[in-house]
Amino acid sequence: GLAAPALACEGRLADHPSILRGPVCVPAEPQRIVVIDPTYSLGMALELGLPVVGAPLFGMSDETLKAQALERGVADLGSFAEPSIETVIALGPDLIIGSALAGEAVLQVASRIAPTVLIGAEDWKEYYRVLADATGTRLQADEKLAAYEARASALRDRIPDVRVSVVRITPWDFQVYLDGPAAYGPFAVLAEAGVKRTDYETTSDRLELKRPDWEELARLDGDILFYIVGGANDSGTSGRHEEVVNNPLWRMLPAVRAGKVHRVDAATWMEFSGVASAHRVLDDIETHIVGGR
Repeated sequence: GLAAPALACEGRLADHPSILRGPVCVPAEPQRIVVIDPTYSLGMALELGLPVVGAPLFGMSDETLKAQALERGVADLGSFAEPSIETVIALGPDLIIGSALAGEAVLQVASRIAPTVLIGAEDWKEYYRVLADATGTRLQADEKLAAYEARASALRDRIPDVRVSVVRITPWDFQVYLDGPAAYGPFAVLAEAGVKRTDYETTSDRLELKRPDWEELARLDGDILFYIVGGANDSGTSGRHEEVVNNPLWRMLPAVRAGKVHRVDAATWMEFSGVASAHRVLDDIETHIVGGR
């Protein structure tokens, strides 16, 4: 049979290849937005001044973002893994926004409540633009991104000729987020500001993460070492951090021996959520790389 004619969209058509099961017809000027992830979608929506009425705030490590959300009257939907559908329904949203990582099952449930835009863009700036286009705030997004890019560009000229290693310590493993085409937000910011990583931490493929064992840790041989403890759950309080930094293998790392090792904030580096996070990464670069020579 013939395909059904596309329904005319009275509002705005959110259309981008990364939108799960897009395009989606959304209100021209949404009044009540629920976001279902507490990082990109929440941070970017608040930065763009959107009317967010609900988000999963339970268990966030980014206290600053959480405080901003509560200050603006955002209702807590509970945990990111299991947001309360009852609360979402009670809030009566006219638009639901989130990450495509939430998947098809969530899309099915959410789109029965309100038009739902789940964004799959890996690049954080692309995600920002898709979210902004879907909500009619592209101008504001472009202004914020341009100001960040101008600062990153100015910083590039001041970066010393050093290599920087970054590792995340969790209760169960080490994680190294790579500099490459699929780099996660803060690590894309490092690259954009001209910070060079070690060979082990750089890739030309779409690999995003390595999980080195103790022996491989020696390959984090940068002149400066940033480390992150936990993040995105209670893994910051596990205590393995002390065990790691007192281990002889850790103490043998060149940056540790040189006293060029800095603990950076898990809220910024593991719950990256937009331009404010990007500026905090640039702050760390200015303090520890440019100023720490």
